[in-house]
Amino acid sequence: MPMLGYGVFLVSPEECERCVLDAISVGYRLIDTAQAYYNEEGVGAAIARCGVPRNELFITTKVWISNSGEEKAARSIDESLRKLRTDYIDLLLVHQPFGDYYGTYRAMEQAYRDGKIRAIGLSNFYDARFVDLAEHMEVKPAVLQLETHVFSQQRKMRELAKEYGTQLMAWGPLAQGTDGIFTNETLKAIGDRYGKTNAQVALKFLLSEDIVAIPKSTHKERMASNLAIDDFELTADDLETIRKMDTGKLKADFNDPAMAKYLIAYDKNFNPDWKK
Repeated sequence: MPMLGYGVFLVSPEECERCVLDAISVGYRLIDTAQAYYNEEGVGAAIARCGVPRNELFITTKVWISNSGEEKAARSIDESLRKLRTDYIDLLLVHQPFGDYYGTYRAMEQAYRDGKIRAIGLSNFYDARFVDLAEHMEVKPAVLQLETHVFSQQRKMRELAKEYGTQLMAWGPLAQGTDGIFTNETLKAIGDRYGKTNAQVALKFLLSEDIVAIPKSTHKERMASNLAIDDFELTADDLETIRKMDTGKLKADFNDPAMAKYLIAYDKNFNPDWKK
């Protein structure tokens, strides 16, 4: 799995094919999507048109709450394969720790054994829920995708994931553009020494901490800029300075009951047959 990829969260279905083609053209090989992004078909169209051999691409998608449970998840995996126009998915994640995610994971284990999936894992699982599933399922999660950026560095979950050989992947690696990340003086001071932007320093920090990152942009020049971080290294002092920026505060707390209620309500509104 590449350490730096391209995420398509909030990329509209109409723009997705163009954006993924741009991302692949500037050098990305890891593309991250999800059933709930409603743009798997755009990713699939780009895969078909890009001219890059399928075995050089790494495609990630996720099973949404409305498809939770063993039977529904199994059907949704086949549907994702169809939309993505591929015989296999490199990495499949349980998107949220709600609904029958144990049944979902069992379906993913079977798809893994059948060769439809190369690796399986989790997204937005924290603390006891992560441990409970990892302890009880035969195939350990290969990847755990969490909100991770310079302001929330996930130190606790990184240590917990290591116990199970699970790789951390950062969604929102640029804090979704909030908290002044692009103008932050600490990042700017470090970047000025290397001729790099705040975004490039923030992404380099994650990779230096062995965290996979999937920044999103709809602008080709920014895609290329986010990828252009192989020509410098952060010093030990740089890393320690950035570690001190960690507040631990999350924008999306999946241990919060209000978050669970919000997502379940969202799912009901958009999927009236969610319990069938």
